[in-house]
Amino acid sequence: MDLITEDQKQKLLANGWASMKAMQEQGSPPDHMPVVKLFCPWGVGTWLITEMLPDQPGLLFGLADLGTPELGYISLDELSSIEGPGGLKIEQDQSFTPTMTLSAYADAARAAGRIIA
Repeated sequence: MDLITEDQKQKLLANGWASMKAMQEQGSPPDHMPVVKLFCPWGVGTWLITEMLPDQPGLLFGLADLGTPELGYISLDELSSIEGPGGLKIEQDQSFTPTMTLSAYADAARAAGRIIA
């Protein structure tokens, strides 16, 4: 199963285009709400993804927590290839509904020491 749906991919790409345009016009990207939450079912690992780079499809941007929350880029192919015990894979949190922008999640994660979403 794919980690993101086609609809989510289109939203991620639209956010990526909006960020590129804002950077060119205003010098700073918009503060998007996460589109998808991914997690590692057998251990540490949570990702709140806001966008996909239009010029590098498959390169995602968001908040990652592998023990310490940080903003950055991650490869969708890399996430898809991770395999845990018994063949477990990274999964999407189907019940996740964003309530804050990415910067608000990042601030809360820094204060708590982990992503809370």
